[in-house]
Amino acid sequence: MHIEFRHLRTIKAIHEAGGLARAADLLHITQSALSHQVKGIEEQAGVELFVRRSKPLKLSSAGRRLLALADRILPEIEALEQEFRGLRDGKTGRLHIAIECHACFEWLFPVLEKFRKAWPDVDVDIRPGLAFDALPALGREEVDLVVSSDPEAIDGVDFTALFDYEPVFVASVQNPLAAKPYVEAADFRGQTLITYPVERARLDVFSQLLMPARVEPAAVRQVELTAVILLLVASNRGVAVLPDWVVREVRYHSDYVTLPVTKGGLTRRLYAATRADDTQKPFMAHLLRLARTEPVKLQRKAPASAGESV
Repeated sequence: MHIEFRHLRTIKAIHEAGGLARAADLLHITQSALSHQVKGIEEQAGVELFVRRSKPLKLSSAGRRLLALADRILPEIEALEQEFRGLRDGKTGRLHIAIECHACFEWLFPVLEKFRKAWPDVDVDIRPGLAFDALPALGREEVDLVVSSDPEAIDGVDFTALFDYEPVFVASVQNPLAAKPYVEAADFRGQTLITYPVERARLDVFSQLLMPARVEPAAVRQVELTAVILLLVASNRGVAVLPDWVVREVRYHSDYVTLPVTKGGLTRRLYAATRADDTQKPFMAHLLRLARTEPVKLQRKAPASAGESV
């Protein structure tokens, strides 16, 4: 016996309508076409599904079994169809994010907080892109967006510019470098450089300053948390170079000094890498808009002055 979804919908419609004429209207087909369909189902089943000559038309015991099946299956099919419609319309989907920038959590969480309120049916997850190759994972559809400062020419991948930021030198006011107007590569030779636990090529201070100048700090200490990095810097245990959105508050703290890196300062740009087919999905486009605007607000936000609540 070959049961189709339309057969289940037919049985349910006839039962609810109590007759072929009204059921045909509900199904948007002619009464003769409906009668032919019922006859075909009964021929396949080898049993009658309705008690003939009853008004309203009633289901036989076999028909009631088929109705019970329809009541179980059709709601699941309708839910699946609704989910697929949401996917087609861009209202639902998956957004798994990989981050190649360790400090990006500072601005990404406020972005995702706004995003989830607008797109509650999108499944959001974050995977730090530090322990695996994030861009190849994007191509394998293991992740859906990669935050990176190093765009590449990859077929089928869009790199959307998000915002520019400034890597900033941070030191204790007790550090001899605190008196300088800016720092250069040579200034790091006698310093302990505190960094995130990331390979050097992914750290701005190395890729943009120290490696081109072939300068090696006196020591490198890796620390996972931004708060701990700042604590060590305040204690004059070392210096750090952090994005401007991280140091927005310590600029005004008496324990720290923040300086430009090089006389003209450094400027870097963050990008969002997405599969080209996904870039224009409504929820993805909205996230990209938020990621271009919210971090800039964070960069410009000054901490509360003394006496104000934070």
